[in-house]
Amino acid sequence: IYDLASKCSVLLAKDFVHNTFTVILNEEANNSRSLYVEMNQTVIDIYPRLKIAKMYNVSFMDENCQVLDQSLEKNSTNSRREANTIEVSNQEGVSVSCDFQFDLCMVTLAGWHHGISAGVFGTNDNEAGNEWTLPNRSLAEDVQEFTQSWQVNKCSLVQKQVMPCPLTAKQNICKVFFEEPHSPLR
Repeated sequence: IYDLASKCSVLLAKDFVHNTFTVILNEEANNSRSLYVEMNQTVIDIYPRLKIAKMYNVSFMDENCQVLDQSLEKNSTNSRREANTIEVSNQEGVSVSCDFQFDLCMVTLAGWHHGISAGVFGTNDNEAGNEWTLPNRSLAEDVQEFTQSWQVNKCSLVQKQVMPCPLTAKQNICKVFFEEPHSPLR
């Protein structure tokens, strides 16, 4: 169990051989966190505290935030949403599930990811002696050095301003139906 007191995003786990998945814990504004999960060109941003998830396909998005009208069903990433949970998995044996009621997320890897993934979650090779392996393959002296080595961005106490993408017509309709305070479907 690690206490990540940092205000930085950290790489939790990544397949460094076949690049089949990446899981990043992001620090958001207002002391909340989100999970960034990438599988097969599909990105799922999970916000456990807000009980929402956003899914999009990286290959169908151009540089100016436009999501082209392509179905996510055509790729090999599956998602399932129930009242308080979301589960995302791929055909390579990676599964990420979050239970919003208990603010708990789990990453499950099939056996063929044994020893080819790394991050704050360790090396996934059942060897206790190398769990604090750094990105350069040396071993960390302490937990602070270990967690700092897996930071994925330059960190500061000042939150960077991110320009939001404009809403498409379809996204705007969804927002009206599911996010507006007066909507019975919220």
